[in-house]
Amino acid sequence: MSGTSMDGIDTVLVSIGGGKIELIGSHHLDFPESLKQQIMALCQSGEDELNRSARVSNELSRLYAQGVKAVLEHTGIDTQDINAIGCHGQTIRHMPPHYTLQLINGALLAELTNINVVCDFRTRDMAAGGQGAPLVPAFHQQVFQQSDKDTLVVNIGGMANITYLPAHGDVKGFDTGPGNVLMDAWCVQHKKGAYDHNGAWAQSGKVSTSLLNILLDDPYFKMPAPKSTGREHFNLDWLNHFPIKEIPSEDVQATLLQVTVNSISNEIKRLSKGGDVVICGGGAFNGQLLKCLSHELGTDFHICRSAKLGIDPQWVEAMAFAWLAQQNQLRLGGNVPDVTGAQGSRILGALYPA
Repeated sequence: MSGTSMDGIDTVLVSIGGGKIELIGSHHLDFPESLKQQIMALCQSGEDELNRSARVSNELSRLYAQGVKAVLEHTGIDTQDINAIGCHGQTIRHMPPHYTLQLINGALLAELTNINVVCDFRTRDMAAGGQGAPLVPAFHQQVFQQSDKDTLVVNIGGMANITYLPAHGDVKGFDTGPGNVLMDAWCVQHKKGAYDHNGAWAQSGKVSTSLLNILLDDPYFKMPAPKSTGREHFNLDWLNHFPIKEIPSEDVQATLLQVTVNSISNEIKRLSKGGDVVICGGGAFNGQLLKCLSHELGTDFHICRSAKLGIDPQWVEAMAFAWLAQQNQLRLGGNVPDVTGAQGSRILGALYPA
């Protein structure tokens, strides 16, 4: 898995069977800075896009192969014992209902690893009228649903998405809006690093209520589900359209964190009157974000990181795509139609045999 935060590649090895999903091994590989910049550039229209996209797809696929080999070497598992690789690829455009584009050369990855590769998970859902995202709620239901209380799983990556797992009733899910993407970009622009470690910079500032209200007035936050979004919408160009020049940079950072918090908490309170809120993704390690989210939600909701339920927050999404690869191999549906808006359950992914 390499997500919209674009920090690198998470690779996991999982064993799935008997109703259990077990994490066997994991590995993280940082993106080289030059590759990250190339990917970021491809998120916007530019010169010679087809050539650049194809070359980056190949480079990414070589890195995905490195991640696979590293996990297998660490665990001592042989290539022949692996049923399939589930590889999401790197999203550079997500424009429902028109198209979604993830960079990945599935044939090259199969060739480099000698393992079956399942990729291109989103397009089949979109072909069936869905948003193509989020796709993780079906996996969340498998590993996090509780029979005695509502559970809300919030994945905070570059974008944030929520999965509502009621004790009784239908699963719901959608992208709530920006997760870390705006905070990370603001940090980079002001040379505070690639991200705001533990939310310390945001904590040093004060939320600008006027700016917060303007940002939260964006039409996306008022859209009904199903809905999904990405860097095409929430980016620095979007932010720079608003009156931020006279606001101290640390106050802008505090406000951007609050945008993420409010866009998540507003949806949680709309979906449920109380329950467990399980946080995963990179945002789970932002202490200031979790503190503010807990304040907004109050005592009716209990916030915990997914590790409390047995899965480290960093590996949840990668495990989800391993599970989706297995669903493909078993010829079973991988989407939740009520979440994506698709016309029905669909087998997701394209197979590149070894």
